[in-house]
Amino acid sequence: MKTVLTLFLSVFALCAGKAQKTIEFPSEDGLMITADLYPNSEADTFILLFHQAGWSRGEYLEIAPKLNAMRYSCLAVDLRSGGKVNSIVNKTNSVAVKDGKPTEFVDALQDIAATVAYVKQNYKPKKIILWGSSYSSALVLKYGGDNPTGVDAILSFAPGEYFGSKNYITKSVSGINVPVFITSAKAEHNNWKKIYEAIPTTKKTYYLPKTKGNHGSRALWTKFADSEGYWNAVTDFLKNT
Repeated sequence: MKTVLTLFLSVFALCAGKAQKTIEFPSEDGLMITADLYPNSEADTFILLFHQAGWSRGEYLEIAPKLNAMRYSCLAVDLRSGGKVNSIVNKTNSVAVKDGKPTEFVDALQDIAATVAYVKQNYKPKKIILWGSSYSSALVLKYGGDNPTGVDAILSFAPGEYFGSKNYITKSVSGINVPVFITSAKAEHNNWKKIYEAIPTTKKTYYLPKTKGNHGSRALWTKFADSEGYWNAVTDFLKNT
């Protein structure tokens, strides 16, 4: 089964033009960030993919090649707050722990900012789209609110007030003026309903499955029977962004 999956993902990457490769670049405090680059020579848009709590860039092993095939270049990033998923260890977290750098959720915001800056400087895409999962899905919303001209769209998979401070994310999103897409498991709607309402842009939409659904970007993994509904909603949003 692993061999079949590896072949499947390789075909996706090759069809996109170039094979996936792992790169490194510094965060705002000098910590080296590890990320997987999925380039597409026909793409003018970069999607920056950030993982959920305790995980790594491995969350996007299946997702990134599909976005690649849709003519997007992708960068799946290891944030400093994380661990391991799909046999992929979070290298940014490992280095942060070794160097004594802070690794709480909120500390990863500087990694997101550094990723945006790195992609702008080195690849100069026409558009940049932020994509977050769980805690990072809240951070990409905060980044968008704090930097109204920083990116061109945001996808947020299961955001919430995960950071201790009351309304930390809700207060920040008032500055967002780009298209926003939010989704989650069905039971998680109340976690982000007020956040969604506080986003002023009229170019916002959300998706809730009729089924139980799943938390974070893993909702798109094909092993889940209801993943197609999520993919349809994501595809519609990207087509209209």
